Amino acid sequence: MRSFWGLMRAYWFSERWVEAWALTLVIALVTALSSKADVWFTVAAAELATSIAFFHNAANTTPIKTVLTNAGLLVLLVLLKDLVIAGVRNLVSKTLHRKWRGWLDGRFNESLLDTNHTHFHAQHGSSGNAAPDNIDQRVQESIKAMTGGAIGLAMGVLGVFTSLYFVGGELLRNSVEVKGLEFLGSYGSAILALLAIAIYVPFNTWIAVKLGRMLEWLNVRMQQAEGNYRGELITFLRRSFHVAASQGENVQKTVHSQRYADIDRTWARLNVVNTGYASFELIYNFIGAKIVAYGPGLVPFIYNGLDLKGYLTASEQVNALISKCSWFIHVMPEIATLRANSQRVIELAQAIENVQHPQEFYSLTGRSEFRYDRQNPVFGLTIQKLELAHGGEDATPFLSAANLRFRRGEWTFLKGESGCGKTSLIKAINGLWPYGRGTIVFPEGVESFYAAQEVKLQQVSLKQLVCLPASEHDHTDAQVASALHRAGLGDFIGHMADESREGMSWDQVLSGGQKQKLVVARIVLQQPGLLFLDEATGALDPEGKIAFHQAIKDNCPDVTVISIMHEAVPPRSLSGAEFYHSIVAIADGVATKKPLAPSLPVELTTILEHPRPVEERWLRFPRRMRQK
Repeated sequence: MRSFWGLMRAYWFSERWVEAWALTLVIALVTALSSKADVWFTVAAAELATSIAFFHNAANTTPIKTVLTNAGLLVLLVLLKDLVIAGVRNLVSKTLHRKWRGWLDGRFNESLLDTNHTHFHAQHGSSGNAAPDNIDQRVQESIKAMTGGAIGLAMGVLGVFTSLYFVGGELLRNSVEVKGLEFLGSYGSAILALLAIAIYVPFNTWIAVKLGRMLEWLNVRMQQAEGNYRGELITFLRRSFHVAASQGENVQKTVHSQRYADIDRTWARLNVVNTGYASFELIYNFIGAKIVAYGPGLVPFIYNGLDLKGYLTASEQVNALISKCSWFIHVMPEIATLRANSQRVIELAQAIENVQHPQEFYSLTGRSEFRYDRQNPVFGLTIQKLELAHGGEDATPFLSAANLRFRRGEWTFLKGESGCGKTSLIKAINGLWPYGRGTIVFPEGVESFYAAQEVKLQQVSLKQLVCLPASEHDHTDAQVASALHRAGLGDFIGHMADESREGMSWDQVLSGGQKQKLVVARIVLQQPGLLFLDEATGALDPEGKIAFHQAIKDNCPDVTVISIMHEAVPPRSLSGAEFYHSIVAIADGVATKKPLAPSLPVELTTILEHPRPVEERWLRFPRRMRQK
């Protein structure tokens, strides 16, 4: 789906191709029937006009009956064409629109939310591949408008061909010889009419294309401006408290004014072009319906080659053909919108495709040479020759770690000044830092859990929130209730099945400290082997921080913990016992690890201080220690 036509045809060649083609076939058949109804309509309209023209003719013995009969027939044809046929086509086309959009939306959601963390990587631009702006708008509005526009345009194209077949065929059947064009035989009037259409429509289509390109560019700009303004509003509402606390309303108003000014400028230019196009279309329609449609048949009518009825019928058919063949002109603004929407969807598809191999993607704008491996869980987590940097091939590493090892069950505290790279280190271990190099070896078969400082909750039930990242069906109500109780959220056990409380989502109901206790409930329930705490206790008071750690210590005895906190020293239990065994200190861009307490066993001190391979040190221990 990285090209326009690839995006357009993907649904019809997907696993739901039967559904797609069945709906398309119904639309094609109904469109053909509509074009055939155009022929009946033009004949009936000519019959009515003729009966009115000869209303006072002496040969017309039943003028009122004739007019009313023809008028009634015309009304019935209008009802058949515009109510039944058009209604059925509209319903089926909207069904196709709904199905296609749903399938396409599902594909993009699956791609963005894969285990590769594509949604995260896609928001980081690379050389020649800028990060797509306003992904939410592209997935929601652009896909919806693109699919609806494409179906409408496709029906228009189909209508052109069916009209050429039915209406054009009727013109040829009723064609007569034209004086001066006798060499064309009886096809003279039809060829004259088709020639007029062939000259008039393409020339004006060329003008429409020129205007359409301007509309397309302005539509893209308008979507970007609207998306940026909406994105700023969403961000503002999320940080509403911080704006109020800092009295930043005036600054926020300035930002909103700047975003809307971009919309206003683009909108003004778009209105000018749209107004010009509307005027062009009105003039084109008038000339086509009143001059081009009636001109070709005038010559044979003057020379009695056509009677009045034949002249009116042929002119109405030419008018119908012009109308159908002018589809491209009539829908040029929609085509411009379609191309603008498809361009934004294609850009998103390309961004998703580009980051399927994150390290290759980031290598375009810097060094990204991380290697992730697995080893026997007895050796824990190992980090070797790690260097973290920012973008750019020549970027100097801001953090390096020659050799860091974290044994099973060990708790490690990351310490360093603000901005020294503590969070970047944890991100790199979890594959979420783009630039740098080094080797990270995980214990095989051990699940990891990353708890960040800011907890954002999705709008699902409380049970689902506790069960994340697993499914709510993976754990019983009793297990979830136990986890909530151990985390200090026992008051909410009776509301586990609720998605909201008193009209508010759980993200609004729970305080910052309660959200961090919810993280404890997840940890207790999931029992991870590796736990990364990135200032995960920042919203808790000292007693809450102790309870947070104690809950993990009591319920996850073998977990390896790597934690970042603002405190100069890590918290201790109520009895004074240390939760943490070691410290990784970051100073002058270098991370070094050392034991927290000098009273640790000499064997453990050896593990923590010396950078020799774990396997070698393991064999140096006495047999009784290895067995232990």
